[in-house]
Order: sequence, then structure tokens, then C-alpha cells
Amino acid sequence: MRVLVTGAGGMLGRQVVLEYQRRGADVIYPTHAEMDITDYRQVNTAIGKARPDLVINCAAYTNVDKAEEEEDKAFLANGLGPRYLALACRQFATTLVHISTDYIFDGQASHPYQIYDIPHPINVYGASKLFGEATVREIGGNYFIARTSWLFGPGGKNFVDTILTLTRQKDELMVVNDQQGSPTYTADLAIALADLIDSKCYGTYHITNSGVTTWFELAKKVVSATGLKTMVRPCETKDFPRPADRPALSAMNPFPLKHVIGYSLPSWENAVERYVREITNGG
Repeated sequence: MRVLVTGAGGMLGRQVVLEYQRRGADVIYPTHAEMDITDYRQVNTAIGKARPDLVINCAAYTNVDKAEEEEDKAFLANGLGPRYLALACRQFATTLVHISTDYIFDGQASHPYQIYDIPHPINVYGASKLFGEATVREIGGNYFIARTSWLFGPGGKNFVDTILTLTRQKDELMVVNDQQGSPTYTADLAIALADLIDSKCYGTYHITNSGVTTWFELAKKVVSATGLKTMVRPCETKDFPRPADRPALSAMNPFPLKHVIGYSLPSWENAVERYVREITNGG
């Protein structure tokens, strides 16, 4: 199998590359200079030349707060880019996998979101990612849309790494306790993605580690996993205002993922423990 991965330098992209290499695939991972997904000619030329069986789009504009002032950049990368990829994949009969986000939802639900619940983003980042989903569906062909959330893992800026750094610098941390979601370890996500793709059961899916928590509880788990004694105290979102609004509840119901791939992802607690152990032991 030949697989082309966009955004391979990012936190998820690098794990996807590693997973497919482990599975014996011929993995192509062009740099941004070699294939800018917001340039249709580059996209069409690169996919036409490589003729991959599969394109996995991990390229994205992910700075949630900065997107509020860089709306055009967010929509180019997260909206127009997926459109170009979908067009090229349809032309060359290639399966497209597009990574989306929990932030397409407004957080007003009283339960984890199902895959067909109506999206209503409350920030520019979420709106741009929803645009990308819509373009992939509009163009058609064989595709997966995989929504995920609260990513952590090696090779990128993430909340778990931030807490690990702060625990070595401060005796006390204040972390918001009124936003709920599902943390996701990129290594687990990459495995589940590959298994889902193997199923050929195309469509939209939610893929996160199991369970729901808050940023505060996640931070406490990270500190606990390190064995350090840093005190973590809860606060509210209003205590730390940011440019972009965040959904209060962005947890997503994984149904029917388990029925398609045959298993549920490990709990977020287990994932945090494994990741902290991995980086503490030097990989």
C-alpha cells in the first residue's frame, strides 16, 4: 500500500507515518514546501505523481486563539485545503482521510456528541474545520472524516507537555475545571485510524481515548503520573479569558467505532500514564 500523509511534521502526522511504516506501507510525506494543500496545482500534481492508495490529511491550522485574528489563514488551511485534496483524490480514485475536531460543536449538549448531532462552532477554528468537513462530503468519493480531541503526544505543543513543564517550575497550578472533553494520545489514535481505514467502512467517526474529564482532572492525572507533589487547583474559564471561546462540553460519543474496528481505545488515564512513562524513560 502507498500512503501519502500531509502535515507529517506535526504531532499526529508523525505518528501516522510511524504506524504505517510499522505496517509495511510505502509512506510518502511531502513537506509544506513540496505540497502546500492550499495550492490546487501542487496538490493535484503531487497526488497524480505519487498515485497513493490513501491520503491522510493531518495538515491543519491549529492555533485556536490566533485564528480569531487570522480567519483567512485558518479557512485556507482547514477549509480550502481539504477541498483541493478531496478533488484530487476523487480524480485519481484515492481514499481520503480527513482529521477534524470536537470544536465543531458548541458545548451546550448535556451528553457526549453523536456523529450526526448538528455542529455549531463557537470560534473561528471550529468554523474552519467544519468548512473542511463539508467540502470533503460535497466532493464525494471514498473518504473518512475522523473527529478527535485534546491531542497529546511527542513532537508537538500540547497540554500534557505544558503541565509536565510547569510541574517542574511551580509549586501550584490553577487549571480550568468547567470544560469537559476526551484527551487523546496520538499513538493510540494512529493505530485506530489505520484499523478504521482497513475496514473500508467509509464515513464520519469520533476517535478519542475512552472517558470524559476536565482540564483540571487531566492536569491532576499528569502530576500524579510524574510522582511530583505540585498542587493543582481548579478554576473557571472566566478566570482566564482567552480570545477564542471554548465549548463547555466537547466530549464525543464513539459509536459506532467499536463495532467497526472491534475494540474501544484505552482510557485517557491509561494513555496519560503510558505517555508520561515513555517520555520520562526517554522514549
